[in-house]
Amino acid sequence: MKIFDLMKGNQSFQNVYFENHEKEFLDLVNHGQEPKVLFIGCSDSRVIPSLIMGTKPGELFVIRNIGNFVPPYSPDDDYHGTAAAIEYAVNVLNVEDIIVCGHTHCGACESLFKPRNKDLPHVNKWLELGNKAKEIALSKNISDNDEKLRLTEQISIVLQVENLLTYPYIKERVKDKKIFIHGWYYIIEKGELEYYNSKTQSFEPLDSMS
Repeated sequence: MKIFDLMKGNQSFQNVYFENHEKEFLDLVNHGQEPKVLFIGCSDSRVIPSLIMGTKPGELFVIRNIGNFVPPYSPDDDYHGTAAAIEYAVNVLNVEDIIVCGHTHCGACESLFKPRNKDLPHVNKWLELGNKAKEIALSKNISDNDEKLRLTEQISIVLQVENLLTYPYIKERVKDKKIFIHGWYYIIEKGELEYYNSKTQSFEPLDSMS
């Protein structure tokens, strides 16, 4: 994929999709966005939220970062990209559901088990958010590397959901049942989604969620 291919892709988008949905796009301009769902996913190029779930423009407010990590709440005046987007989605857009979606073959989770690259200081710092998931996975003494990585990915999702509850305004809305938080797991090789069932403490097919 080269820049020229992207240019051609945009031309095709304008001539086909946009032309057929121009009214919907104009409505989004005139009335603003009113997404009901905040989707926190990974920056991995293989994971495209709107493609996976068949959503239209304006239906998802999306945050993507390395590892779909959620930093714990920190009320200081530093730069907080992910936290700022969460704050906006909840306090301005009033989303009703938050999805934290991890995936198989996650490079961030795999990197947790490798030596740090000194040329990637910001990445190294960010990966610290996955250390607890790594430690829990290692405590299971799993010999198969792929199994260990899949478990790390799933544990990380649960921990990021817990981190969301450190945000006071989210915790309050969850308590009042104004927001619902979901942990999802995308299986790239199957195109399937699983959800975390807190009752069974396991990931189960999304279509079985009641």
